[in-house]
Amino acid sequence: MKQLPKEYYQLLEQLQAVDFVLVELTLYLDTHPHDKDAINQFNHYVQEKEKFKKLYESKYGPLLQYGNSYSGTPWDWDSAPWPWQV
Repeated sequence: MKQLPKEYYQLLEQLQAVDFVLVELTLYLDTHPHDKDAINQFNHYVQEKEKFKKLYESKYGPLLQYGNSYSGTPWDWDSAPWPWQV
């Protein structure tokens, strides 16, 4: 397996933290659909996730497949270690 820089792990951890917050807010909003503060927090973290995802993918390749992430040329889905491999 290739050596990965410290920033790789930092970005991956940030993405995981944001995903955790989004899951928790989703569960909360399922039972409190009119909580505007929670909706605003959810939308904020969606933007944060998009920011971290773009930064990660620009440096280390796609995180998701089936049209959820862009591919470089040549096809690079299998070139980086997948997040569950590190």
